[in-house]
Amino acid sequence: MPLLTHDDTPAALTQQALTQQALNRHAPAQQAPTQHAGSVRGSVRPDAATAVVARSGGAPGGPPRGGRRTAAAPRDPRRRWLRWTLGALGTMILLPFLAFVIGWVIFKVPSADEVRTTQQAVFTFADATTPVATVRPEGGGNRIKVPLDRVPVQVRQAVLAAEDATFYSNPGFDLSGILRAIYNQVTGGVGGGSTITQQYIKVTTGQDQSSGFAGLWRKYKEIVLAVKISREYTKDEILENYLNTIYLGRGASGIQTASLAYFGKDVDQLTVSEGALLAGVIQSPSRWDPAKSRPDAERRWNFVLDQMVQNKWLSPEERAALQFPETKEPEPLGGGVPGDDRFHIYNRAKAELLAMGITEDQIETEGLTVVTTIDQKTQQKAVEAVKAVKRGQPENLRYALTAVDPRTGAIMAYYGGDNISFDYAGNALRQPGSSFKPFVFAAALQAGKGIGLGTVYDGTSPQTIKGTVFNNSESASCPNCTVLQAMTQSVNTVFIHMADQIGIQKVIDAAHAAGIPENLVNERRLGLALGDQDVHPLDMAVAYATFAADGVRHQPFLVQKVTTADGRVLYEAPESPAGEQAFPQQVARNVTESMMQVASTSGVPLSGGRPAASKSGTAQNEQYKGQNRDAWYVGYTPQLSTAVWVGSDKSDPIKNSAGRPIYGRMLPGSIWQRFMNQALAGKPIEQFSPFEPMGTPPYYGDDDDDDDEDEDDYEDGEDRRGRGDRGERGGRGDDGDDEDYGLRYFGDSTAVAVPAANGPGGYATVPAQATPTPQPRRVSPVSSAPPTPAGR
Repeated sequence: MPLLTHDDTPAALTQQALTQQALNRHAPAQQAPTQHAGSVRGSVRPDAATAVVARSGGAPGGPPRGGRRTAAAPRDPRRRWLRWTLGALGTMILLPFLAFVIGWVIFKVPSADEVRTTQQAVFTFADATTPVATVRPEGGGNRIKVPLDRVPVQVRQAVLAAEDATFYSNPGFDLSGILRAIYNQVTGGVGGGSTITQQYIKVTTGQDQSSGFAGLWRKYKEIVLAVKISREYTKDEILENYLNTIYLGRGASGIQTASLAYFGKDVDQLTVSEGALLAGVIQSPSRWDPAKSRPDAERRWNFVLDQMVQNKWLSPEERAALQFPETKEPEPLGGGVPGDDRFHIYNRAKAELLAMGITEDQIETEGLTVVTTIDQKTQQKAVEAVKAVKRGQPENLRYALTAVDPRTGAIMAYYGGDNISFDYAGNALRQPGSSFKPFVFAAALQAGKGIGLGTVYDGTSPQTIKGTVFNNSESASCPNCTVLQAMTQSVNTVFIHMADQIGIQKVIDAAHAAGIPENLVNERRLGLALGDQDVHPLDMAVAYATFAADGVRHQPFLVQKVTTADGRVLYEAPESPAGEQAFPQQVARNVTESMMQVASTSGVPLSGGRPAASKSGTAQNEQYKGQNRDAWYVGYTPQLSTAVWVGSDKSDPIKNSAGRPIYGRMLPGSIWQRFMNQALAGKPIEQFSPFEPMGTPPYYGDDDDDDDEDEDDYEDGEDRRGRGDRGERGGRGDDGDDEDYGLRYFGDSTAVAVPAANGPGGYATVPAQATPTPQPRRVSPVSSAPPTPAGR
């Protein structure tokens, strides 16, 4: 039996390996002796553990042979992700904490005594020097502090219901509101959430930024100070300070001053109903003051009372018994706000400030300088033109004039009337009559039906179209009427046919594209082609400016720049505002071409041969046959688009000093001509862009009729202000503004009127069968619009 030098069984091998591992853990590793392959000749084979060591190049547990280490095992990517996640979470927790600690150290808690005092705001003309208005608020400098116990409990509860119902339980800030505000900052939205404590901080620190980094910084500061104030003051002290500093309109800062301004009584005498009104005003004094808008004030008042019921501060029975309180008339504004036409400039500029997020509180307290777009000389020319023409006219007539720069949308002149009680330029809604016809033509040019200035329609009168009878002025008849002739002479039936042919919705869309607000002119009826739906005078100046700018629409604006007393720029309009291409250039230029002979045939051409496109319009008074209620003249050059309106407060019949009905080319046309000549005096005579006809082109024949129509169209003793009878009579649905021209040019039913030249000039009357070539394209109107109600 051979001699066994060691145990070769599996159990023994395992035991040897374990023993060796134990030795390696408790003793320094030694380098295994190097052996040559043949030095163990005759010995038995190494065991399994030794074989592993030999293959690894070193002893078990020791370093690799020759000092080399084996490649490290690949790291687990999940561990790396976990480390990054934990690090990011730690940073997210640590950074806000550090920011809060820093803010706690550097931000000082404001007191009610440090609240800003009121400062005058100056509104200037475009030169940034000449004042339009200087606002010197009443009452803001006479803030009267009162202790909280003088404010009735239910008045306090009304304020809490309106602004912060959880005031006594929240930590001073509303986390959800702040997150919502941050989200809106990032996404470009508006609004957020501010507790009473945060509002108090905003008022006392003067920081009211609402957008960008400044808005986020304000929210951060508010959070820190809200917590800090809540630790240093009781809730009652915070509420007392808030009620003594908050701005409530009418120049009143603080609840006591507001009580005197609105009700003429001390705060401790306020009723629940009166307190609810004041509480509702806090958020937007310029909007919810009953003197500004009683319906808005009542809605807000109802909201506050409903919130009081919801929070069990008022029973439903008590709520039902309350009546909306009557307030005092507001005290006169500070001495620098004028009571003439400039008031409407100031008022509209102020409305623009509020729309862009600059609050009335800022206007009252930050010493703003508001530079408007109004050119002082241009405004003066507008006032002079109106006053010159209205001299001697009936007292019931009202006037409006607005002028816009077609290249920017800047409002250059704004005359809303001499009475500050109502702005006729921006707030009066009136029917534009035939001055709406260019929108019909703009829609037709884009309808893909080949309609152009030379397209011929049946312009006879009367005609029954879609069940409604439409007449031309003085029953003028135009059996072969081109679009150019129809626009120049205001032939109603042509534009009714045109609107019916393309569909009235296309007309609505064209008007909106030009600049008529989308909340106006939405009723789908054929009478719209004759302007039977309301617009503002400013809307018409803006919409016509789009045609003047070759189809580029600009938003109108009155505020150019806003700076604070300490030099911060709150807003600045771009020098060259980007417009929107509402119509192709060719479409806009064809619309312009259709109106270029109207001024001369209406007797109101511009001086020096200055080219202009214009249209008159008149709306009839439905209650009084043969009478009118609104008269317009709208027109433009490449530099200036102007709309003029003449009417009355109650849409009564409008008559001139001779007792005759007023039409668009009369008083409005005279004002437009006078203003445009004076406003553009000394400025270059600019031409419109090159004209390329669309559809059937117009025909321009020789000038065979050299009569002076500017004078012949007037009767003896009549001037252009309409003193004397021009024989104006409008047909049903017509503005009546160009009625006598129908008889003049279309007196012979066998003749066709052909324009004589591209510009001011006469008309050549030729037999219909001998109309020069190219032959105008005659359109047989085909209805494409749904049935509409009877037109005017």
